[in-house]
Amino acid sequence: MEDSYYHKGLRKRLVEELRKKGIRDERILAAMRALPRHFFLPSGFEEQAYEDKPFPIGEGQTISQPYTVAYQTQCLDVKEGDRVLEIGTGSGYQAAILALMGAKVYSLERIPDLYEQASHLLARLRPGFVRLYLRDGFEGLPEHAPFDKILITAAAPQIPKKLLEQLKVGGRMVVPAGPSDHQYMYIIDRLSANKYKTQKLERFRFVPMLKGIKKTDKKP
Repeated sequence: MEDSYYHKGLRKRLVEELRKKGIRDERILAAMRALPRHFFLPSGFEEQAYEDKPFPIGEGQTISQPYTVAYQTQCLDVKEGDRVLEIGTGSGYQAAILALMGAKVYSLERIPDLYEQASHLLARLRPGFVRLYLRDGFEGLPEHAPFDKILITAAAPQIPKKLLEQLKVGGRMVVPAGPSDHQYMYIIDRLSANKYKTQKLERFRFVPMLKGIKKTDKKP
């Protein structure tokens, strides 16, 4: 894997584009400038990696548009040392951004091939504290709960109750929710054991959040 001056120049240009689009958290921009996004795409797509667009990564999944990654991360309001549960590892790019910002990231992926690819890549890059799990995202990670922050990177049909229960009082969840043609980003703050505050934000489009672990045809 090579990260040349050319790639760094493309990242610098992308970061300036994101700043113009309203991303204000300089820690996010610094992480995105430092992390080679082309490592998370299939080889041969270096230039496309630094366009502000989503990109297919196989298994019907995508690596989110850089603006979407930055927007969700900004909504999450990550502090150094925050314990963050991510639902939907995908390529591992979002988890790496959070880790570079000093978060302790626990990330769940339901597709075995993506889980394996992300595990190998993040082990090589070592962006910080990241633990990956092959799990059903709807179930969360109760053995490590509660979490300071929860980030969902696929569109939930409705807000998953089990994940709300794994959010610390004073914690925050960021989740896109709704049907495929009508999704909005939501911020949910847990105010007390039984009280939550919900903010409805901008409209987005994500792949759907699905239950269970995807079966693989690979022979053991």
